[in-house]
Amino acid sequence: MSYNEFEDLDHVESKGMTFDFKGFLFKVLHLWKLIFLSIGVALIVAYSINVRKQNVYRLGALVSIENDQNPFFTANTSISFNWGGVSGKVGKVITTLGTRRHNEKVVDSLQYYMRYMVEGKYRKIDIYKKAPFYLEIDKSKAQVLGRYIGIRFLSNERYEVFTSSESENASGQVYLNKKKVGVKVPLGEFTKEFKIGEKVSLPFAHFILHKRPSTSITPKSEYYVQFLDFDGIVNQYKNIVRASPSGQTSSVLRLSMNGANKGKIVDYLNATVAILSKTELEHKNQYATNTIKFIDSSLAAVNSDLKSVNEEMNDFRRQSKVFDVDEELQEVSSKLKTLDKEKEAVNNKIKYLDLLENYLRTKTDYTEIAAPTSVGIEESNILTSVGKITNLAIERQNLEATTKEGSSLFKELDSRIDAEKNVLFEIIKGTKGTVNIQLNSINNQIARLESKLSDLPEDQQQFLKIQRKLDLSQEAYNVYLAKRSEAAIVKAANVSDISMIDEAKDIGNGPIGPNKSLNYMMALMVGFFAPLALIFVVFLLDTTIHGSDEVERLSTIPILGLIGKYRYHNNLVVNEKPKSAEAESFRSIRSSLQFFYKNKKKEGGRTLMLTSSVSGEGKTFCSINIATAYALSGKKTILLGLDLRKPKIFNDFNLNNEQGIVNYLIEDAQFHEVLNKTHIENLDVVTSGPIPPNPSEMLMGNRLSKLIEDLRQEYDMIILDTPPLGLVTDALEISNFADATLFVVRLDYTKKGMLQLVNAKYRKGELKNVSFVLNFYKHKTNQNYGYGYGYGYGYGYGVYGEAYHESSKKGLKYKLKSWLKLWS
Repeated sequence: MSYNEFEDLDHVESKGMTFDFKGFLFKVLHLWKLIFLSIGVALIVAYSINVRKQNVYRLGALVSIENDQNPFFTANTSISFNWGGVSGKVGKVITTLGTRRHNEKVVDSLQYYMRYMVEGKYRKIDIYKKAPFYLEIDKSKAQVLGRYIGIRFLSNERYEVFTSSESENASGQVYLNKKKVGVKVPLGEFTKEFKIGEKVSLPFAHFILHKRPSTSITPKSEYYVQFLDFDGIVNQYKNIVRASPSGQTSSVLRLSMNGANKGKIVDYLNATVAILSKTELEHKNQYATNTIKFIDSSLAAVNSDLKSVNEEMNDFRRQSKVFDVDEELQEVSSKLKTLDKEKEAVNNKIKYLDLLENYLRTKTDYTEIAAPTSVGIEESNILTSVGKITNLAIERQNLEATTKEGSSLFKELDSRIDAEKNVLFEIIKGTKGTVNIQLNSINNQIARLESKLSDLPEDQQQFLKIQRKLDLSQEAYNVYLAKRSEAAIVKAANVSDISMIDEAKDIGNGPIGPNKSLNYMMALMVGFFAPLALIFVVFLLDTTIHGSDEVERLSTIPILGLIGKYRYHNNLVVNEKPKSAEAESFRSIRSSLQFFYKNKKKEGGRTLMLTSSVSGEGKTFCSINIATAYALSGKKTILLGLDLRKPKIFNDFNLNNEQGIVNYLIEDAQFHEVLNKTHIENLDVVTSGPIPPNPSEMLMGNRLSKLIEDLRQEYDMIILDTPPLGLVTDALEISNFADATLFVVRLDYTKKGMLQLVNAKYRKGELKNVSFVLNFYKHKTNQNYGYGYGYGYGYGYGVYGEAYHESSKKGLKYKLKSWLKLWS
């Protein structure tokens, strides 16, 4: 490298801190064993999970949802309403499947809060109906929750209950009212023998064990029973059934369910459809039931009136002996009877409308409104409005099972109900006006006809009145009786709109999970990317310099030489191990410096300053060996120990540090008194001497400057061993005397930020003619990928270098490795 090239570097900015993707890639390749180990561990974990996980199955059922028309439905028996169509019913069914109320009925009917289990390889396995027995539990008494109750059969007739507990107190549940209570469990091991069919009454369990039909019991076989929290099981099953339209028909739903036990899936799907169908039929019959209830109450009142009028007629006939009237009066009486019937019908309408209006104003549950047709109201607007209110009320009732009170859905439904009520109030008001006009007309006609009877004898008039009342009561009784029969027929003929097309059945379906291939794939990904992420984080957070490539990336200051790792009892490697690779490295640095010094015009000896960022980077080691390399080449060399704060160089030359440069600088000794001749030819050493209180001020004095000028006349090379640049400013003061500066960077030790410090001082001109020397260099495949060809000075790290240089590694492993490299 020429002098001009060094000078040009003074004007070049340092390189910025960027992410080293190539370095990261080589770091990953270097740690391939860690990645393979991580992948292996992840695959072992995946295998362990796969063999322990239970198989998951999926079964389904097909359900039809239609508006089935009652075969007895006519205009006169219009007692049920089905507004909303099929789509409304489908939505209601899907919503109902996720309600707590519905799933409570299913869980309770199947007793899924009780599990029958056997001991498996990895866990207790739920065998459901494959157990050769079943328990008839006493729902009025508490059963312990969560504990395993063992059943060990001793013979075909006898068994024993056994448990093991470390705690006496436990939680239990009364399944009749779902109330939780505390129960006592025997401490330690508990065993008690019972007979099959015998009532078991223990503090923690109450049941009767029955043998399941068509099964055989193996003596010594063991099973377990576990009682579970009812609410917890309901929550578990609440959203487990999935519903989706099947094919082109929106009225057919496909129900599906996943689980570990196919028998349980089959029973739950079939039971959920059966309960849905039953509940829907109850809702469908609710209107007819309310109508029958209303008619029964009216029928009872009419029946009482009929009995009273009959007794009145019998009493009158016994007293007056009047049994008939003439034909003309019979005709008048017949017309009056007809008008009385019309008046009774009109009064019934008014009575119903009053009751309906009062019900709507005072009640909040509108699901119990009787059909208007039960009293002869055929106005379509009233029928429609009453039906809509009833339908909305049932919809709100279903919503209460899945939605919290205060939800916007309730507010929307309530506003729709209130709007429909307001419409119905106006309809009732208008209908009452029309009916009252009819009533007044009928009353006028009755008054005219009754005036024709006023000339009759009093007993005949009385007879006709009683007869009219009797006929009217009989007619009313017959009408209500007919209406009740019609309502009963409609109710009996009703069928549920929900029916099973294809019930759930175990036909040998294979499992759908766990997805073992996916687990292995996830394990591969986690096993690969987890260490990769760890390496990335460590690489990102690592602030230490590991290779020459990082030095080149972070700074434009050139690298003058590389010093390999060295393990020896002292620092005199060039003198004592002249054939070692490390000694050759120092000779290479000496050669590079010779090319550098050729361009210097200054007369006399050359000065070389060595510094570093912090202590421990090998600055003194390099100073001693560079000085030795020059001395062995015939150059008269002196090594000045200018690290006044932490002196080191005296130990390697077996010198004491009682007197040194410090004594000279404070004029306590002459220079020849502190100068030390070494056993190495042409090499003199001046140690630092005692540690002064003001080292910086001493180095700034004129005495050191004059000393350097004098030494230039006497020595060919003056090596300045200085303090670390990153800790104190002493080195900057000494740099004024240096023709060249070597900054020692110890790989795997020096921090990257220190190079920024050197760059800054280099740009400012505080350090001139500076180069890097990399200490503790070791060629690695993941680092220094830019070298191996750029510094061909014979550092001795390749196969051919090992042939020319001594190595400190003399073991069999090292020799075998070298032989393999030679022949590879």
